[in-house]
Amino acid sequence: MTVRIGLVGARGHTGRELMRLIAGREDLELAYASSREFAGRPVSDMAPELRSGLEFEALPPDEVGRREVDALILALPNGAAAPFVAATDPSLPIVDLSADYRFDDDWVYGLPEIHGRDALRGARRISNPGCYATAGQLALAPLRGRLSAPAHVFGVSGYSGAGTTPSRKNDPDALADNLMPYALTGHIHEREMARHLGETVRFTPHVAAFFRGIVATVHAELAEPLERDGLRELYESAYGGEPLVEIVDGIPEVRDGANRPGAVIGGFGLSGDGRHAVIVSALDNLLKGAAVQALQNLTLALGLPEETG
Repeated sequence: MTVRIGLVGARGHTGRELMRLIAGREDLELAYASSREFAGRPVSDMAPELRSGLEFEALPPDEVGRREVDALILALPNGAAAPFVAATDPSLPIVDLSADYRFDDDWVYGLPEIHGRDALRGARRISNPGCYATAGQLALAPLRGRLSAPAHVFGVSGYSGAGTTPSRKNDPDALADNLMPYALTGHIHEREMARHLGETVRFTPHVAAFFRGIVATVHAELAEPLERDGLRELYESAYGGEPLVEIVDGIPEVRDGANRPGAVIGGFGLSGDGRHAVIVSALDNLLKGAAVQALQNLTLALGLPEETG
């Protein structure tokens, strides 16, 4: 059986990665790719892996709701998903990559390595986590219930995370020889991490001149002291069976996470008294931070192999 997928918001960096990943699986087929800006252009111009003859279309919500597909992926900016959700049959599986439903209890929050796979099986409304939120949660989840103070996450992302709409955060001239902090308080990924971890989190995002990848350096105050072997063992126990999470002794860097489907977690620094831990997580913001995770979530919902492709 081949699952036919509709993709809305195909123009962006994540849309490109989704098309490549779908093309790499024999059990998935891209039924249509919607983009107002690219309407009429061959999809193969952007994703040569896909069959010729398919063109980008500018599909309004009502037309998306009428299309015959087995699943829908929404890769739209924040605030744009609701009309497409409302127009779609409730029985159709949807994965939404925006932040619109990450705080909605009627949607399943899809970070399988932390929040489990059972809720995703058969799910029809799935909210895909944010890229920074994925990196931060992977670094913090094994310490849940052990913290004595808010955790601090210092995140640095490549400028692809700023999307394709021109801004200072994706302007190579503004980023040259520069590190750009932004959203110093109240970033949505801060609230997202806190909500889904059940811990207080402080988060500071930055964007740098590289295109893709994220590094999150996490500071955690521990209620009870740990030794380094014990700290690492918590992560080995949490992620030892997870094929997309690699635990390393060294300190992960941007290049360790970029262009790979999963995350790398390491560092495992401890203060002399064993109460202050520093964990580093690296991943690709377009892959495990977006497209790969969306495909994990969708295939789990549909009962398909999670790791294929």
